[in-house]
Amino acid sequence: MRIFRFLFLAASVMAFAPGIHAKSAQDSLAILPQDRLGEAWWQKRWTEKKALAARGGWEVVLIGDSITQGWEAKGKAAWAKYLEPRKALALGYGGDRTEHVLWRLDNGEIDGLRPKAVVIMVGTNNTGHRKDPPDAIAAGVRAILDRVRKKAPEAKILLLAIFPRGANREDPLRVNNDAANQILKTFEDGRYVFFADIGERFLGPDGSLSKEVMPDLLHLNEASYDVWGAELERPLKEKLGL
Repeated sequence: MRIFRFLFLAASVMAFAPGIHAKSAQDSLAILPQDRLGEAWWQKRWTEKKALAARGGWEVVLIGDSITQGWEAKGKAAWAKYLEPRKALALGYGGDRTEHVLWRLDNGEIDGLRPKAVVIMVGTNNTGHRKDPPDAIAAGVRAILDRVRKKAPEAKILLLAIFPRGANREDPLRVNNDAANQILKTFEDGRYVFFADIGERFLGPDGSLSKEVMPDLLHLNEASYDVWGAELERPLKEKLGL
């Protein structure tokens, strides 16, 4: 019965989500909204972030996972330098996959906000936690884009390529993210959605990723958040007019 219900839900989502494609029911997990309310820290953060968002006045909203959440820790200085002056709000939750972001959006996280820009980067946990194939990750991100367009129709969206991970270009997790990025870049429409890939800024000439840049080959350190903040300046100004 559970399997039948899951397949029915998956088919329903696929039928009513234009432009979203996944090859199997397993792949479609990435587009089925899912909460993490059973995790106390996540529930607490969700409650606090939703209340903070509801205060309004936010001009830039960043949506993502632990890498976005990291602006509040190792990225704090860079945030104050590059994003706080832009009245930015970070909605990042460690461990979130695309389906968790979809649940957050479906349950009011940005309802009523009128940001000028929304910055989105998510998908590396789909690779790392469940080894979702690139097309499934892209389907999840496409669904997020569609939700944001519906919830904040006046906002321009800056879709960031998933950051590199793993020591070199041959790392299977890096390869999977890179393949997903090749699909994500096709979502740029030049009007509402703009794509930017700044991953190379974290890599050596040979494509290697140093622990001096990302200590665990996934999460940024203080200096790397400063790089990210500086790299956001150009697309925010040139593509989004901020």
